[in-house]
Amino acid sequence: MRSRTPAREPCPWRSVDDCGGAFSMGVIGGAVFQAIKGFRNAPVGSRHRSFAVWGGLFSTIDRGLVQLGGKKDPWNSITSGVLTGAVLAARSGPLAMTGSAMMEGILLALIEGVGILLTRYTVQQFRNAPPFLEDPSQLPPKDSTPAPGYPSYQKYH
Repeated sequence: MRSRTPAREPCPWRSVDDCGGAFSMGVIGGAVFQAIKGFRNAPVGSRHRSFAVWGGLFSTIDRGLVQLGGKKDPWNSITSGVLTGAVLAARSGPLAMTGSAMMEGILLALIEGVGILLTRYTVQQFRNAPPFLEDPSQLPPKDSTPAPGYPSYQKYH
């Protein structure tokens, strides 16, 4: 006799859910593995320097776009990523420049999109509750005559 766990979805949706989980684990694990592999295989003197060059160029372009546009928005970061990728791959030719620019733009668009989603989620969590509605019979009347027990407002104005 098979036992069904009540917390899991039925079969077709469970398969889709498992595929998504496996894909996410592969992306995260692959990114960590490839980052370590690239760090190990890089020449000894340029391991940190290449990332510093990327960060400095990205930051310079981003700040320039903020100054030109007058505002800080996600499009500045995405455009900075595209331009940084293109500039760093310029010596490899136009095809490599285009590919690098596209990958940088997609990566920065994903990062900015996740940041926006997290911001919206956290704002919704800490939104103030609506105020309590008062009983209309306890409110003073709208005409100029005060309700019994309430002072006259005209005395004070």
